[in-house]
Amino acid sequence: MFVTEHEFELPLGYLDSAGTLHRNGVMRLATAADEILPMKDPRVRALPTYLIVILLSRVVLRIGTVTEINPGTIEGLFSQDLTYLQELYNRVNGLSAREFGVTCPHCDRRFTAEAPPPGESTATPWTGSTTRSPSSDDSFTGPTPS
Repeated sequence: MFVTEHEFELPLGYLDSAGTLHRNGVMRLATAADEILPMKDPRVRALPTYLIVILLSRVVLRIGTVTEINPGTIEGLFSQDLTYLQELYNRVNGLSAREFGVTCPHCDRRFTAEAPPPGESTATPWTGSTTRSPSSDDSFTGPTPS
């Protein structure tokens, strides 16, 4: 069965205006619209880190008895709970790096490695620049800039 909703329990809990603490909630899977439409929000354009607040307000269906989740609700979360929901969002939507067990071929030691999300590579991280670096030019003989 395809699961689209995930129950959670906040580490600390959401404290509403009446002083009631709410810890259990439900988050649904994000849609393409959930990821795209917040980019038009002026608050996100002014402060890109606000994106997670908008995203969570769209996908969190309830926290305790609070069912009208809006950006103000998410802003009222304790930092630890915000981080928890952000990690849950990434995990349930397949945005987290995958961990797997590997064995070193030289020493046979086992350890856990992390695979980057699809489309990303730690070997060639995106720097935002399309210009060539001096180290990629065969005629460059000076030290590599740092």
